[in-house]
Amino acid sequence: METVAAESSASPLRVVHAQDDDVAEIVALNNMFAPDGLTLHRSEAFVVSHLQDYQVVRGADGKLLGQVALDEYSPSLVELVSLAVAPEAQGKGLGQRLITAAEKLARERGYPELFAISLAEPLFLRMGFHESTILRYPEKISRYRSISRSELSIGRKFCFATLLTPYPTAG
Repeated sequence: METVAAESSASPLRVVHAQDDDVAEIVALNNMFAPDGLTLHRSEAFVVSHLQDYQVVRGADGKLLGQVALDEYSPSLVELVSLAVAPEAQGKGLGQRLITAAEKLARERGYPELFAISLAEPLFLRMGFHESTILRYPEKISRYRSISRSELSIGRKFCFATLLTPYPTAG
């Protein structure tokens, strides 16, 4: 299993692919931020059906500290979703590590572009994303409409995108 190291003063943390045992904690961490519109509500059924797309980071005590997932729209379009870091772990670079891990996974899967809808403008800009517009992603607009019309009216959210350079293949 490929991991990405995360910085910590106590011990190195690792971003790893989520496992079956992670589902309940992923749902709880994600949905902690849903009432404020920072994440979309996720059910256990959603997480189970997308488990191969989730990556997590745990503390030395085994507690889930952060997560991120990819949500595919088509073979050429994927969104970074469910980025969440536990309140006690914020400000320690875990969000950046999770975004890096999501980009790496998207690149490995051959997606040419990764986009995200977020309030975390400075974080995504620091990570090399550029500000975009949701109008470039009619698939996302359609999905928002099927989930909640109010998601389309949240004016504070920003759309970010980055082009992904594929890893060279051995030839």
